[in-house]
Formats: sequence, structure tokens, C-alpha cells
Amino acid sequence: MTQAEQDLLQIHVRWMIRRDMPEVLRIEQEAFEFPWSDEDFTRCLRQRNCIGMVAEMADSVVAFMIYELHRAKLHVLNFAVARSHRRLGIGTQMLAKLTGKLSQERRSRILLEVRERNLQAQLFFREQGFRAISVLKDFYQDTTEDAYLMQCSWQAEEKHPAGARRMAG
Repeated sequence: MTQAEQDLLQIHVRWMIRRDMPEVLRIEQEAFEFPWSDEDFTRCLRQRNCIGMVAEMADSVVAFMIYELHRAKLHVLNFAVARSHRRLGIGTQMLAKLTGKLSQERRSRILLEVRERNLQAQLFFREQGFRAISVLKDFYQDTTEDAYLMQCSWQAEEKHPAGARRMAG
């Protein structure tokens, strides 16, 4: 068993709690050019339909995800893995938790926005079954950068099981 496989066995994905915020903010600062502030996280998480999750390894938070629950969809607002823990499958495990909440009868898709310049995130989400469905012009308040609206749907997961997906050109 490789070290990465051993590390995967020790990942625990759970609900975010207030005590996690210092580590979440550290990951946020490291991951993004225009990071959310503590107040941004607090304001978002106080909303009834907003949920935070973290991935923990050896009692340390190494990744987080913030998403909104809507009637027919889940909307990922923020998602990051600590730079030191990338490419170990942690983000994949977190998204698997989220896609496990999809169903044909209720919430059938996950939406998220990715910065036009964030090729690493675009490729990661594409590997997870997301597809760019539109370009959101001048989307961000901090820059004039566009965003790609990406979607993963329950139906797409059924038609393209893991391993059988092909990369869209």
C-alpha cells in the first residue's frame, strides 16, 4: 500500500464547526488570490441552507467545502484543499460525499463556478464528472475575470460511471 493510500484511510469528512475556522482560514489564504474573510464565512454559514464540511487528517483540517442546499440542486460556494495535501484524493473524497446526496427525485445536480484562470480547479472538477455549461462574464467582484459555470448531474453519473468518463474537448 502506498503512503497516499494509507493517508486516504485516515481522512475523516465531517460537518464544519466554529473551532475549525483558524485552519479553514489558513487553507483559504493559501489557496486563493482573493480569499474569503472570517466574516464572509460566518455570514454564509449563518444562512439556513448553507453547510460547511471539512476533511480531517491526524486531527488537522486539510480541506473544506461550503455549499448551499436548494430544492433541486446543490451549489458549491467554496472548496479548497491545503497545498501540502493536494493530489492525495482528499478533494475527490469530499466531492464523493456531496455527489452521494444527489438523487433523481430530489436534488439532481451540483453547480459551482471556477475562475477562468484557475486551470487546476477546472481540470480537477472535470475529472470528477463536472462539465462547463456556460461562461459568466465579469463574474467576480474583486476582478473583471469571467467564471465557468460547471455542473455535475445525477443523470450524467448514471450514464458515465467512474472510469468510463471521457474528457470533453
